[in-house]
Amino acid sequence: MTATYTFDVFSSLDGFAAAGGDWTGYWGKQGPELLDHRLALFDEEQRMVFGANTYRLFRELFASSSEEAVGDPWVTRMRNMPATVISSTLEDPLDWPNATVVSGDAVDVVTRLKKESDVPLRSHGSLSVNRALLSAGLVDYVQVSLFPVITGKTGLEPIFQGADDFDLELVESRTLDGRTEELTYRPTLHA
Repeated sequence: MTATYTFDVFSSLDGFAAAGGDWTGYWGKQGPELLDHRLALFDEEQRMVFGANTYRLFRELFASSSEEAVGDPWVTRMRNMPATVISSTLEDPLDWPNATVVSGDAVDVVTRLKKESDVPLRSHGSLSVNRALLSAGLVDYVQVSLFPVITGKTGLEPIFQGADDFDLELVESRTLDGRTEELTYRPTLHA
């Protein structure tokens, strides 16, 4: 059995994973439905997959705040799941429960994980890793939480910049808090 792999990402309408300026987390658009749904996504046992940069961002978030200050139970739940961090610069032990570092090419690492894992794989963020995995045909689902903002002047981290072209089959959609769309697609390389 091959484990499924979900690339989970937050996005502004114009395709940025983050923004500078005075934007806050979730672009200030989080609500109870979004946060409850995010928590429910992590009810199921999964293995998280992160690139080194995303791991460092999460580690800094937790180092600069208490878990109560982070305030989102889904993030704490995600942090406590088994995780693989793909990096040629980091070394074990990591300051993250149940995480191990695997050195090597992300495509090779995830190919092996998909064959060996008894649970689904999920990656939140890790844009460059996931663009490479998309190109290699290893991403089963792209799950985009689309926030109702345009960050044309302040947008950071264009999600799909430099990615190959893909056709997307919509497999699930939902509206959260009357404003945020969660769209789950099955990607196929555009021929």
